[in-house]
Amino acid sequence: MAKATIQSLQQTENAGLFTIIFEGENQSEFAKFISKFRNDATRQNDLRIILNQIDLMLKNGFAERKFRNEGKMRDNLVALPIFRSGLRLYCLRMSDSVLIVGNGGVKSTKTYEEDDDLNGYVISLQKLDELLRADIKSGVVRIEKTEIIGTNDKEYDL
Repeated sequence: MAKATIQSLQQTENAGLFTIIFEGENQSEFAKFISKFRNDATRQNDLRIILNQIDLMLKNGFAERKFRNEGKMRDNLVALPIFRSGLRLYCLRMSDSVLIVGNGGVKSTKTYEEDDDLNGYVISLQKLDELLRADIKSGVVRIEKTEIIGTNDKEYDL
């Protein structure tokens, strides 16, 4: 189990973008994702499309139709992009105005469960989703407009 915190990346009038960073790491999960594919000639265009989608959604909100459902019916796990591409960025869509971006990679198997790295990213986000839901239900954490209130000094065991 590793400890992680939620870090704000960008706030606009309509949307708040967040990511997670694991204890002892100097890069967030989203920064690791970008670093992996920034100079990859094969995946550079897919990365650019994903980053452009996020930029557009920061202006207009994180509408459900902009994401591919990836997890279980009970969780908030989604992925970008929605078109056919091997590259996946796994996220937690908490509301139309709050998105937590995680990590991802090239999906070369039928399901993410068949790939150890992808499955690990998904499991971490699903665990975070479960813990956040419990904190929201108990009133420790609130989602207000584009903010996640109550997680500033909170560590989650993922």
